[in-house]
Amino acid sequence: MTVVTFIQVFGGLVVFLLGIDMLSGGMEEIAGKRIQSLLERMTNRPLKAAAFGATATAILQSSSLLMVTMIGLINANLLTLEQAVGVMMGQEIGTTLTGQLVAFDIGSYLFGVLIVGYVLQEFGEDKQWQAIGKALLGIGIIFLGLETMKSGIGPLTQHALVQSWLISMGSALAPGVVAGAILTALIQSSSAMTGLVIALGAANAITLRGAIALILGANVGTCVTGLFASLRSSRPSRRASLAQIIINTVGVALFLPIVPPFAALVEQTSHSVARQIANAHSIFNVVVSLILFPFIGTIVRITKILIGGQEERAANLTHSLDQHLLKVPSIALTQLANEVIRTGNLATQMLTWGRTALLDSDEKAIDQVLECEASEVDPLCAAIEQFISDLMRGHLNKSERRRCLQLKNLIIDIERVADMTENLAQAGQERMRDQIPFSSQAQVELLEFYELVLEVWTLAVKALASDDQAMARAVMEGEDGIDAMHRQLRESHRERLESGICTPRADILFVETLRNLERIGDHADNLGVSVLRN
Repeated sequence: MTVVTFIQVFGGLVVFLLGIDMLSGGMEEIAGKRIQSLLERMTNRPLKAAAFGATATAILQSSSLLMVTMIGLINANLLTLEQAVGVMMGQEIGTTLTGQLVAFDIGSYLFGVLIVGYVLQEFGEDKQWQAIGKALLGIGIIFLGLETMKSGIGPLTQHALVQSWLISMGSALAPGVVAGAILTALIQSSSAMTGLVIALGAANAITLRGAIALILGANVGTCVTGLFASLRSSRPSRRASLAQIIINTVGVALFLPIVPPFAALVEQTSHSVARQIANAHSIFNVVVSLILFPFIGTIVRITKILIGGQEERAANLTHSLDQHLLKVPSIALTQLANEVIRTGNLATQMLTWGRTALLDSDEKAIDQVLECEASEVDPLCAAIEQFISDLMRGHLNKSERRRCLQLKNLIIDIERVADMTENLAQAGQERMRDQIPFSSQAQVELLEFYELVLEVWTLAVKALASDDQAMARAVMEGEDGIDAMHRQLRESHRERLESGICTPRADILFVETLRNLERIGDHADNLGVSVLRN
């Protein structure tokens, strides 16, 4: 019987974790873009960073997930150590939401929540309602897991060994702190640990003092996820993980000596043991954050002393991507878009050099185009495509999956433009090597055509960066102009051939150049269409 009840309790914990994951996914779909917006606007000052940490943790329902994401942002040079420590102060507050939620006794209403959540997720008229349904379904599953744990805890506490352990936690706090830390490290979720402790309290299987000890331990155990994530990361990331350990262990050290009076105070907040535990968790995290907030600078300095060495800026091929960002698709997709735009700007620079390389046979410009293509654009495109593939192997909703495919198509378009610009530079190289002249009329026509293509491509990249639909429509109109000029130039070239002005070697280069430039216009049009469909 003990084995069966043990399996029931931990089976309920698994269901609880599944609910947390589903709630997190639903909330991320509802407010994922808001997380990125807040990240861009609210991490420049410690107080704003803390507000972001609280909000993001409440949305993601996981301080560990946010910590791993922060390590990715630090590795990608998008977040400083000081900003990360500010976010940590807020995430300690945001993580209390789960405890307050599961302390409610909704009884049989949980099945109503499950039904409503399922109906909205499967039959909601738009993505927002479907995401709300997913979040509600997650809440229902959380309570289902909680009820499963509660019904199994009663019989389990009749076992002599379990009784002895629970009694020891009520009289001596150290075993509870150690147990809370170990269990949280194993399941990698302080929210799940809080849910388990609340289930113990609801079943009257643990005293409030013992519950507080487990919660204090959970705050230490939750650092393990960030610690593992930072082991092979940059020095600032390792310092961020150390800062989390310092914050959480100092908080535990501050509260451990005053647990008895603290428990007596918390008992006055509610008649429900489950609510008392949730309140203890909230008060502890809020008070620790308020106490340590003025010492953010000190914590940063301590981490720099303990993990010495000069600040290094990682020489990453990409500026914004890191594998840890895959945990939060909304942030990963935003940074992916930034990298796609950066690659588009590199292609624009190549195209600018390509004009001089082709028309003036300028050796320096030729080398610049070829070097940029080989050492920057090609590796960057490969890295972006790999990141997209990695992201698509994760849990994405339909909108996120569609955005991945859109970004993949965009980077393919940009890579093709870089390839064609390389062709233009190689044509300039061939002209210089073999002394192939263009007639004065051909030179003027090519310059005019090149200027038009460069203008339309530059506008396309700007439209992509600003998501400007009016600009995108102008790109499509410009591409029509490119097609018209292409036909006109082919006709005038045919006339020069017939009159003997153009040599056979120049003919091949001229026609190939027109073809490459016209295809660049096609890819610019693809960028414009993508903006209009976004």
